[in-house]
Amino acid sequence: MQIFLKNDLQFIRPEWQAPLGVKAFVTTRLGGQSQPPYDGLNLASHVGDNSNDVAANRQALEGALGLPTEPFWLAQEHTTEAIHWQGQRYESPPVADASWTCQSGRVCCVMTADCLPVLISNRSGSVVAAIHAGWRGLLNGVVANTIRQLPDEPENLLAWIGPAISSAYFEVGADVYDGFVEQNVDHAPYFIAAASHGKWYADLPGLAEFELRRLGVAEVTQSGLCSYQDEDLFYSYRRDGQTGRMATMIWLAP
Repeated sequence: MQIFLKNDLQFIRPEWQAPLGVKAFVTTRLGGQSQPPYDGLNLASHVGDNSNDVAANRQALEGALGLPTEPFWLAQEHTTEAIHWQGQRYESPPVADASWTCQSGRVCCVMTADCLPVLISNRSGSVVAAIHAGWRGLLNGVVANTIRQLPDEPENLLAWIGPAISSAYFEVGADVYDGFVEQNVDHAPYFIAAASHGKWYADLPGLAEFELRRLGVAEVTQSGLCSYQDEDLFYSYRRDGQTGRMATMIWLAP
């Protein structure tokens, strides 16, 4: 994990084999001006935080990273929708859980606080994507829908799986277990029975890597970072309930 400080904000730079022209960063909760329970660099406008604080945090983010454009903020609702981002204008953030682009300077972005942020690039550095995948989106096919839209073959793609809740803390009900195992029996090893009857611990990052490799993405890198465990760095909805959101961003350098 590469962590660096810029303008009093702390970021994570993914460690993967993406081409030099592909830029990617994950925010942490450190820095910013949001007050408890959002204390830090909350970037979400839909969680009850003061709107002026969120706007100031977003402005600070753009300045610290020198972003070429404002991030493409989405209204994430655990859908399978992936938008081809070409700079089109929206009156409000569109409902989608992934975006991708072939245009330089377009910042694809997803927000998380336990769900998976998945970044995609091809080896030639001509297309990038950002995917938000909670268990519903993953089960319903948000990763597959995004990968199939990209103008390159899966074997030419690279993936990075960012900070998310780890299996040690992600207890789910039998409905989640049944949904995945009924879809593919090979999902079963990614669940461990919990002490509570009918409960399971789910390995969400492992399930995402399984899906990426099933789709033909040969190179998948796990960050190994747990949003629930590392309270100093990350927001976690499962841990805290009302809380902020981190942003995971990727773009092609102009």
